[in-house]
Amino acid sequence: MKTRKRNVKEVEDLWRTKLRMDPRHKKILQRNRTNLVGDLDPSNVYDGLLTRGVFTQDMIDEIKSSGTRRDQARQLMRDLETRGSRAFSAFLECLRECGYESLVSVLQTEDPVGQSVPSPRTPVITPLPVCPIDVRKPDKIHSSPPKEVPLYPTEVDIASPSPERESPKPRQGRTRRDSIQSYKMDASPCGLCLIINNVEFEQYSDLKDRKGSDIDSDKLKRRFKSLNFDVVVKRNLKHKQMKQELSALSKTDHSNYDCCVIIMLSHGTEATHSRFPGAVYGVDGVPLPVQDITNYLNGHKCPSLQGKPKLFFLQACGGGEKDTGFEVSPDEVEPCRGGADDQTDAIPVSSSSDSLSMSDEVDARATLPASSDILVSYSTFPGFVSWRDTKAGSWYVETLDRILEQNAATDDLVTILMMVNDEVSQNSAKGLYKQMPGSFNFLRKHLHFQAPSHSKST
Repeated sequence: MKTRKRNVKEVEDLWRTKLRMDPRHKKILQRNRTNLVGDLDPSNVYDGLLTRGVFTQDMIDEIKSSGTRRDQARQLMRDLETRGSRAFSAFLECLRECGYESLVSVLQTEDPVGQSVPSPRTPVITPLPVCPIDVRKPDKIHSSPPKEVPLYPTEVDIASPSPERESPKPRQGRTRRDSIQSYKMDASPCGLCLIINNVEFEQYSDLKDRKGSDIDSDKLKRRFKSLNFDVVVKRNLKHKQMKQELSALSKTDHSNYDCCVIIMLSHGTEATHSRFPGAVYGVDGVPLPVQDITNYLNGHKCPSLQGKPKLFFLQACGGGEKDTGFEVSPDEVEPCRGGADDQTDAIPVSSSSDSLSMSDEVDARATLPASSDILVSYSTFPGFVSWRDTKAGSWYVETLDRILEQNAATDDLVTILMMVNDEVSQNSAKGLYKQMPGSFNFLRKHLHFQAPSHSKST
């Protein structure tokens, strides 16, 4: 009896081992994803991966439907990491057969174990047949002919001794969690980017000028140009003028574009809301709810952007509260920027100091009759202030710009924004105050910007 139970466990361990890719090989693929996505034509390796059992035809078809060649290459790399312990070596075989010797050389060089890759003529060894054991009757082994364990199984369904598993039904195919498609983002230019930069406020508005905001505007203008957007910057707009610019953008024909971006740099405040928090001030001191800003590009008011991603980046305060954070152990955070001189980096608008000013106070909520394909990224948590350095620009924009430069070629937008959240959350103003960016995400697919392999801006 004990021997048979051990056999069942051995079978289970065998299946699990075959489903896992060696962590070393995963890291090699991840480190070289930029080169693989840039150089590999996935159509060249589909047949080889199919023949070797790494993917089924349905999986190949799904990868093909991801979009452009780069999109397919990204999806292929993500899926490959889930296809078992021999997927890496099989992938190298396919690359060698198709003439990608330089890629093979790089991937092999980085393998710490220095595994040799079989030549194209080396036969693939198939595992020995394993006879399944009925765990409900451990003393019996099925008398039916043995079935081979697939080299790269799609799912593993190990029977358990629970009563409800006595009559198992075959599982229907289901969409894998790693099979989310990507938005089409290969138009040239990719889309329009409108930056509204409110710096100098009317005296009667009781709002201070936003020193350092031009630095933010220049950074984002360069960054989105490098991502192949047509960028337009509007400076110091009143409430009515902001609405006019947004209305004109909504009436533009976006049929030849794949995306649209709106960036608001201003003071902000809390506002009544239905979905999105916040409002952004015009230089006349009149707030425009984020809800209204997003509505200009929804599916009803801007049909040519239906099904396409609409991105909103808001560098503005969400309110007047200051976040003092909470204590964590030293190993949980990276060293924060600033230190004893934090008070010289950024101060709130309400402060009497003139050396630095606070970025904004925005908290608006947007109603979205057609809310799909919209993402609103806030520089700070609703209700809280957002910090800005008068010489270096705001924490949020500075971090967003740098992480886009470093990661736009390899990571999707949601992952990038998570990196921004993490880095900004570790900053401190005056050694005390914190800031936590966040986003409201109604995107349906991965979004990858167009970017050079190393995404360096000039």
